[in-house]
Amino acid sequence: MKERTAALSRGLNARHIRFIALGSAIGTGLFYGSSESISQAGPSVLLAYLIGGAAVFMVLRALGEMAVDDPVPGSFGEYASRHLGRLPGFLTGWTYTFEMIIVCIADVTALAVYMGFWFPDVPRWIWVLATLFIIGAANLLSVKVFGELEFWFSIAKVAAIIAMILGGIALLVFGFTGDHEAGVSNLWSHGGFFPMGVEGFVLSFAVVMFAFGGTEIIGVSAGEAEEPHKTIPRAVNTVPVRVLLFYVLTLAVIMSIAPWQSIGSSGSPFVQIFEGIGLSSAAAVLNVVVITAALSAINSDIFGAGRMLYGMAQRGQAPQAMRRVSRNGVPWMTVVIMTAALLVGVVLNYAMPESVFAIIASIATFATVWVWLMIVLSQYRARRTMNADRAASLRFPAPLWPYGQIITITFLIFVFVVLAFSAETRIALYVGAVWLGLLSVLYLLRVRKNAEGYETAGEHGIEAHSEVPAR
Repeated sequence: MKERTAALSRGLNARHIRFIALGSAIGTGLFYGSSESISQAGPSVLLAYLIGGAAVFMVLRALGEMAVDDPVPGSFGEYASRHLGRLPGFLTGWTYTFEMIIVCIADVTALAVYMGFWFPDVPRWIWVLATLFIIGAANLLSVKVFGELEFWFSIAKVAAIIAMILGGIALLVFGFTGDHEAGVSNLWSHGGFFPMGVEGFVLSFAVVMFAFGGTEIIGVSAGEAEEPHKTIPRAVNTVPVRVLLFYVLTLAVIMSIAPWQSIGSSGSPFVQIFEGIGLSSAAAVLNVVVITAALSAINSDIFGAGRMLYGMAQRGQAPQAMRRVSRNGVPWMTVVIMTAALLVGVVLNYAMPESVFAIIASIATFATVWVWLMIVLSQYRARRTMNADRAASLRFPAPLWPYGQIITITFLIFVFVVLAFSAETRIALYVGAVWLGLLSVLYLLRVRKNAEGYETAGEHGIEAHSEVPAR
């Protein structure tokens, strides 16, 4: 493979961008993690997903404003460097990469659990290892291949979810001969809408926000979008529909088919429900779908982290080896490094297969919410420095300025507080604090001068421009 430090290829069209965003939003957090959030909050988790979805929409609109105005490699890592300072930018970029690694480990862990539906005697770590090699190889091809792969993965997920919703509604209307009595009343008949009280509702946000992690890849993909000023707004504005349809409506149907307390964590609740009511063939089909969803999420995560590392390397905040681009416009070194880092998932699934998901999901939530907070703070700071004419010229301004941004920032801080109130999720704060502390020390000792040198070189025109025309 030819090595060079050229630019990324703009090979992602509107169809690719929309489905990359869709693939990152519909993954393990819905198909597997939802069982955890349901067990914590019961039916009130539907309200938690609505509130969390609204906050994520505001985050993505803030990111969309900046990405449309200036689509660059490194995306929100670059924006944080410009508007908050070099250290926050460094922390944001590397924490996003950390987030993608952790989320990927969660995704491959869930995929291994799904495979247990057919192969219960095969150790999980074997499936994890096989998945990493397959997805890693796919990401080494051209970005158009990645976009097409993600498009078809997402098509399968969307079609299956819609079919599941329609099939679930049919079961509710016509009834079935299962062990549970189906009906919308299941949403309030088993302890009420808040069966675990306000405490359970609040604690569920730790898992709910994990479910939305990865949606910020919309901003990362802008650096390889053919027409970012058109594709990014379309992708961002579909978030409310995705939240309502793919999270709230889907889980409402699931909890109407069977009481919320019957949904366990030994697999996908989608598969469990249909298997439990005797529709084993439907359960098998859904298992194929949730495996596809996990593959899609892993695919998107490796893509997003790789592009972030590429952008950081351009700013001198990551090793220069990560700027190496193949002749197809793929930053292949970042893909290789990401795949190697995910081998940690193989070790964890070998050493502690039963408890690995809960731990890494909470750590991923910390990293995800940190990145979102930096995105909104960057947009807030950027808008504050604009004059009226500059703000009016924005092609995709974030709504509800400035109160929507202030409320969103407050909510994201609230999620950090929620992590502290549960023994299972508190470890995420410890890991997160150590991570940010180590990065800060590394930046001050090793990276700061290097990053300043690249910034000075860029000001004098030495740094190569990162964008190339559409092919």
